[in-house]
Amino acid sequence: MAAKPAAAKDAVDGLATVEAWFAQQGWTPAPFQRQAWQAFRSGRSGLIHASTGSGKTLAAWLGPVSDALDKPTRSGGLRVLWITPLRALASDTAGHLQQAVDALGLDWKVETRTGDTSASVRARQRRKLPETLITTPESLSVLLSYRNAEESFKLLDAVIVDEWHELLGNKRGVQLQLCLAWLRARHSQLPVWGLSATLGNLDEAMAVLLGEGAEPGERIAGTQSKPLTIRGLCPANVERFPWAGHLGLSQLDGVLDYLGEGNTSLLFTNTRSQAELWFEAILKARLEWLTELGLHHGSIDRKLRKRIEDGLRQGDFRCVVCTSSLDLGVDFSPVDRVVQVGSPKGVARLMQRAGRSGHQPGAASEILCVPSHALELVEIAAVRRAWEAGRVEARRPPRLSLDVLVQHLVTLAAGPGFVPEQVFAELRSTHAFAGLDQEIFSWCLLFITQGGPVLEHYPQFQRVVIQDGRYSVEDTGIARRHRLAIGTITSDAQIQVRFMKGGSLGSIEETFIARLKPGDVFLFSGRALELVKVRDLVAYVRMAKTRRHSVPRWYGGRLPLSSELADSVLEIFEEVQAGLYTDPEVQAVAPVLELQKQQSALPSRARLLIEGCSSREGQHLFVYPFAGRLAHEGLAALLAWRLGQLTPATFSLSVNDYGLELLTSAKLPELTEADWHSLLDPEDLLDHVLAALNAGELARRQFRDIARVSGLVFQGFPGRGKSDRQLQASSGLLYDTLQRYDPEHRLLAQASREVLEDQLEIQRLRAVLERAAEQQMLLVSLERFSPLAFPLWVERQRNRISTEGWRERVQRMMASLEKHAARKPKRRP
Repeated sequence: MAAKPAAAKDAVDGLATVEAWFAQQGWTPAPFQRQAWQAFRSGRSGLIHASTGSGKTLAAWLGPVSDALDKPTRSGGLRVLWITPLRALASDTAGHLQQAVDALGLDWKVETRTGDTSASVRARQRRKLPETLITTPESLSVLLSYRNAEESFKLLDAVIVDEWHELLGNKRGVQLQLCLAWLRARHSQLPVWGLSATLGNLDEAMAVLLGEGAEPGERIAGTQSKPLTIRGLCPANVERFPWAGHLGLSQLDGVLDYLGEGNTSLLFTNTRSQAELWFEAILKARLEWLTELGLHHGSIDRKLRKRIEDGLRQGDFRCVVCTSSLDLGVDFSPVDRVVQVGSPKGVARLMQRAGRSGHQPGAASEILCVPSHALELVEIAAVRRAWEAGRVEARRPPRLSLDVLVQHLVTLAAGPGFVPEQVFAELRSTHAFAGLDQEIFSWCLLFITQGGPVLEHYPQFQRVVIQDGRYSVEDTGIARRHRLAIGTITSDAQIQVRFMKGGSLGSIEETFIARLKPGDVFLFSGRALELVKVRDLVAYVRMAKTRRHSVPRWYGGRLPLSSELADSVLEIFEEVQAGLYTDPEVQAVAPVLELQKQQSALPSRARLLIEGCSSREGQHLFVYPFAGRLAHEGLAALLAWRLGQLTPATFSLSVNDYGLELLTSAKLPELTEADWHSLLDPEDLLDHVLAALNAGELARRQFRDIARVSGLVFQGFPGRGKSDRQLQASSGLLYDTLQRYDPEHRLLAQASREVLEDQLEIQRLRAVLERAAEQQMLLVSLERFSPLAFPLWVERQRNRISTEGWRERVQRMMASLEKHAARKPKRRP
């Protein structure tokens, strides 16, 4: 029964009304919820940090709601702005918020505004916004690009940023910081609250949200940790369990048994291709589950995803196979089990997914981790230890992303316009641009008004004009194109997948479709599809008669191992080296670890393991820093370049999260521990990395995304978008022109910096080299590949073209290794 509605114009005791509503539901407010309500009503800002499903949403929402109940209702207009990182979450959140205000008797309307909102609703909202608007950073920017932006936000009482941890470490978070600075400049006491799951840098996260020079915020945490059980699915025979190169399907029977014991479960994979394969495998094994099995990932059509989400709420599914598309926000109370296939690669990611089970205050969560190969059993034990010790990854916020800055300046110019002195102060109030100086700001103004010294002769780059000291966009065509281009999410270009006669199935990366020819079969949306033709950015398909298929390898599928998880793995290796097997997963993988000790050794935090081996392919060098795939890519190129300075050689490179392989047919000199310390010297790191890599081409490709965000290239109108190839050609021409005639262009420098920071993780690479300077170099000569070396060999085989399937080659190699497993290694001094 709802609380008795309050008269629209009468004030009531807001907190008492909230408490009464909780009591009617049989709930008791958690201490952190009451603390959050009081903090908001006192005019404070801050960050609410609590585990998934503990009640963060009501902790944030009922502060402004109770405050509004206290006061006579003002004339309609936007009062609370709710920011969500994913538009897919907006409608679900809106339903929960509207349900609460209706029950409390507050005459507020909650609406969403995202890319999914109809044109008619967007037009109505431009004239008048509802009391509560749920939107994304991109859609908020669009609202600021209209002339009446100041009028639209004049009654704003609060901003709430949901899932702030998902925005903190990327350019969408920078975009939001800029929008918040604009709002604060017009509401100096505006309360801003963030909601966050587990982070390793909570204080920094709150400081970034509140802005530079803000009053100290209030950090509010849940009163107790949510009970969590992390279980590993150990194989019955680890000696026959894959060492590398698999997707975990050998554990299918154990997973099916686990799913059969529950009501509704989520099975998470790290990539969309893996989700497709697991969905197909489960369906083949349990055909009777046909109507109880769902598939959900970001490339599937939105209507199909919505059908799955509704079915989850109603308990219609025994299992939904999914990716990070179901990590966040949506409330699935019927879900009682969660499965993670493959290593989670990070502590926070696993906790986010585990929280999908028992998704309500006080309920316990459980997650079953399914290793795809033997060494992932160690990662499962490591993630449990890291969680129990409170070692959770930090997310570092970007600084000085000038492409986002110039986009924001054009947004403001298209809207109310801006005066440089005022907007400079707003920009400096953000964490992202606290270090902005007048010289860089002047360059940005020149860029949006003239395009810079090279592009000033082209009218399309003269987007903003100056009138009486005020910067504005006067051309409606420019303003329209800019609104269509707003957004900083960049990925591979998308191709729609559609039946020849029927509806859309979703979207897929253009680079995958480009490799197919008509008649080829691929697995998508749980179906085997035959490609008929590609036309106008649409791949037309029909159901295939054969199940022999390709599986898309989607953009963003390579998740690097986090530093926290890597350190926990090395800690376990140190114990194993001393003969201690504490965790059940480590006990299960003991034969493999003992083989590694027998043939070689185990790395640790104090010593860097380097293995050497000769084969018919040439000389192999294996190095194990445990720094994650991205850092190892840079390190492999660096070592190959430095070794090439000692003796002429051509290297093949292979990397994974544990280490790297260098393979050459040249005769390398005998390398001592002193030689390796020299090869791993952090001095001149940046110059040597740039010399080792085709950094110019990497930066050229990165510039495509920067050019799109900054407005240098236009990706096209809806339905007539440019292809990935066209965008690359346009941006590539601009890149080459600027390199030749304006080499000091600041967006060129940003492209190079982002390649080093994001694609190669240069700071993590530097940390590896600095640690190596203090480590013992443990050099081991092998007769056969060790269990740590074998996955690196597999990684290289996977990427080679051969008439023999790579899995058959791996199985043959495994048999050879097992045959020689008893042989002892030779150690170098």
